[in-house]
Amino acid sequence: MKIMLPADSKMHSKAFTFGVATASFQIEGAVDSRLPCIWDTFCATPGKIRDNSDGSQACEHVKLWREDVDLIESLGVDAYRLSISWPRVMHKDGSLNPQGVAFYTDLLDELNRRGIKTFVTLYHWDLPQHIEDNGGWLNRETAYLFADYADKITQAFGDRVYSYATFNEPFCSSYLGYEIGVHAPGLATKAFGRQSAHHLLLAHGLAMKVLQKNSPNSQNGIVLNFTPCYSATDSAADVEAASKADQYFNQWYIKPLFDRCYPEIINDFATEDMPVIEQGDFDIIAQPIDFLGINFYTRAVYKADPVTGFSQIDMVDKPKTDIGWEIYPQSFTDLLTSLHALYPLPPIYITENGAAMDDKLIEGKVDDQDRLEYYNAHLNAVNNAIEQGVNVVGYFAWSLMDNFEWAEGYLKRFGIVYVDYETQKRTLKASAHAYRDFISARK
Repeated sequence: MKIMLPADSKMHSKAFTFGVATASFQIEGAVDSRLPCIWDTFCATPGKIRDNSDGSQACEHVKLWREDVDLIESLGVDAYRLSISWPRVMHKDGSLNPQGVAFYTDLLDELNRRGIKTFVTLYHWDLPQHIEDNGGWLNRETAYLFADYADKITQAFGDRVYSYATFNEPFCSSYLGYEIGVHAPGLATKAFGRQSAHHLLLAHGLAMKVLQKNSPNSQNGIVLNFTPCYSATDSAADVEAASKADQYFNQWYIKPLFDRCYPEIINDFATEDMPVIEQGDFDIIAQPIDFLGINFYTRAVYKADPVTGFSQIDMVDKPKTDIGWEIYPQSFTDLLTSLHALYPLPPIYITENGAAMDDKLIEGKVDDQDRLEYYNAHLNAVNNAIEQGVNVVGYFAWSLMDNFEWAEGYLKRFGIVYVDYETQKRTLKASAHAYRDFISARK
């Protein structure tokens, strides 16, 4: 199977950016050369990671980065999206760690030497544990510590970086980490979820000011994840439930960026669940951004619930990925066109899209036709949104290689490159070959 788009698709142009993406904790390993982070602590807590694994080795990218750059180049991509490990580049006293900084500057220099644009995420969930010990994202001061980190590391990187994202998926950090506790740091209080979200967005705004000062020539923005919310039936109650879920899980993180307020659902909160918002916070949060990164994997379907207002229903008998997420490409188009209608969006990069599949390495090959079908359908869904006027300018496959998949450990494989964790051998899957062939055929 090949990746096939309409002949007149704008995505056939070399002006459209294609890339692959990773994140520091998921691939780097080399735990001994950085400070502990909240995911180290979470992994060491019994019962939190499905296979009882951790990120101490992962894909040994710190050791094997040169080979990994060869791998990236072999795919013919325009760009590579990576994240910086805050605990790798900063000492506890807030000064830069020269060893950690050198790792990234060497990596960035080599990518640039090969003509691969670097898309750097400053925060992909690995908060230094000593900051969490002082309250983490529940502590307003952490937003200012993040801005300081952004200031120092962007000065150190100079003009090496094509694009900066302040955060990857603040929803996951706040809701999964502080509200329901399935991600680090494992706290589970509604008020914690909403307060941490506010401080993450505040940190984004503070850091955007720093980025525009220190790195005015790079594309600077934020990466948000969206799971479009559909109603189980056409009943007024279910439609309202889906709307409330959308406000709670999706619009909560984007509306403040453009409208300087949270969605209406905040008016339903009990007093004890309301985040503390100081005067001027929304003006800080709503800094102009050069791009919006959008991560998409699946949709969710909701029905009315008399207690919570909305509850998600399982789409039985629908096609799903190996992680249990429904495959519904139309919702990708629906998401992009709806956001385009709601907000004055800057150019959009699809910063993550992909699928976990039950890959099998057989005689040195991984014939992941299921993942290839997913990519083909979702790239066409993006194209459909572009045809309807949405300004999407790039697409990153998640992920470059199999890696530590957070609470799933190493049980789920999202990579277009297969990783044998025992030997660290990388093997291009059928999806990688197809992605490479599609990219190289552009005019």
